[in-house]
Amino acid sequence: MNTDNEIVVQTLNWVRTFIVAENICPFAQRELERESIRVAVVRSKKIEVALEELMVEVQWLDEHPETETTLLVFPTLFKSFDHYLDFVELAESILVDQGYEGIYQLATFHPNYCFEDAEPDDASNYTNRSPYSMVHLLREESVEKAIEFYGDTEVIPERNIAKLTAMGSDVAEQRLQRCFDINR
Repeated sequence: MNTDNEIVVQTLNWVRTFIVAENICPFAQRELERESIRVAVVRSKKIEVALEELMVEVQWLDEHPETETTLLVFPTLFKSFDHYLDFVELAESILVDQGYEGIYQLATFHPNYCFEDAEPDDASNYTNRSPYSMVHLLREESVEKAIEFYGDTEVIPERNIAKLTAMGSDVAEQRLQRCFDINR
């Protein structure tokens, strides 16, 4: 089992060598360069604790406006993609219940991510495949500013799907696996 520090390094490698290098998210490079991405590792094996940790992280972000975003990584939980989706549904519900709707939003990433109408081996799934199960806590205000700056963000998913389909699943998987080289 990797240490928390190794998981943080691997996650940031994934952001740098896949998300930024392949321009999957056109907003990630700025935050990577500013070092305003926090990676928090949650070792719990219980969904209830993971939900509590999510809210602890939300409170941490409330108290640290200099941190733009958090990747909350669950290396020991959610081996099943379906269980992960159940967690995401609960997490979004809790954010609403706790008054954080419109303040934070979640983006979802999982090693076995599969879009509803896609086959598991479709390259398009790699837009949301990650080295570990994780949720990305984003500040809504920052998302709105990024959209205002970027323009039509609805083209991003379509562009990514086309890019990854052209790349192919095997190459996308190889690029994803590069993040595990902690000497990068």
